[in-house]
Amino acid sequence: MKDIIIPFATGLMIFLFGLQLMRMGLESFAEDRLREVLLRFTRTPLRSFFTGIGSTAILQSSSAVTVLTISFVNAGLLTFTQSVGIILGTNIGTTVTTEIMALKIEDFAIPMMVLGAIIRLLPLKQFSQLGLVVGGFGCIFLGMETMQWIAYPLKERGWISWLLENGGNPILMGILVGAVLTALIHSSSACIAITMGFYASGLITSPFAIAVVFGSNIGTCVTGLMATFQTNIAAKQVAVCHIILNVAGVIVFAPLIPIISEWAPVLSDNPASQIAHIQTLFNVICSLLVLPFVKPFANGITWLVPHRTTAWNAQVINRH
Repeated sequence: MKDIIIPFATGLMIFLFGLQLMRMGLESFAEDRLREVLLRFTRTPLRSFFTGIGSTAILQSSSAVTVLTISFVNAGLLTFTQSVGIILGTNIGTTVTTEIMALKIEDFAIPMMVLGAIIRLLPLKQFSQLGLVVGGFGCIFLGMETMQWIAYPLKERGWISWLLENGGNPILMGILVGAVLTALIHSSSACIAITMGFYASGLITSPFAIAVVFGSNIGTCVTGLMATFQTNIAAKQVAVCHIILNVAGVIVFAPLIPIISEWAPVLSDNPASQIAHIQTLFNVICSLLVLPFVKPFANGITWLVPHRTTAWNAQVINRH
């Protein structure tokens, strides 16, 4: 068990630490402009959409932008309708990290960490923050490589094979695994990184890997849901919107996984890149399909999760 738990835990910690370093560096470049952008450039659904993409690309975390959006809606700085476009954008912005992870630059992990440390020590503030970004990238790739060490012992023990053979439908099992793993570690990027490594090592099949990626989109909703505790109804509507969008996308695309799996080699010869491109296409298509209907969709969520005052007024009218 040590040859599985220790490399996995170590790799995961290095990976998440790298994400945090990169996020801190990029956020420092943006400083307070990010919040200003979220508040100023969200007047239309389209502007909110691009704001969500840009802010997620900067923070390297759709969960962080979702939580920030929920806090703004709770404070009355954003309306719920404005937040829908941002949520759609975050689903696309988060694919930037995945596409970067698909690059074959694992051999540069240590040099990037060393270079990041050198840049960090420079007296210039801007270069100092760039050091965090470069070092963070190095940690991400080192964490991915470390987590892949468990592929051989897992294959040797046959646990994954047993799960695939006895776990029922591999697609449903993959979605469940992706959702639960992402919910536990609060990072869809980490879940996808693990999946990319396992698939590249031949440990899991293509349909199962794609299903895990789709499931991670459901698991990432947990962070936003937790952020709505002790918030108003509008903030809760944002979390419900996020859940419905991601769950609906998975429901629509899950039956197509066998077809997607057959066409995956067309996207790239590299297995890890196939997974990254599939996630990107999935999130882009889902978001673009909903974007023209943001206002009707927002009205539907408002009907599903109504304000208490509205519901109370309706009861009073019905009584009279």
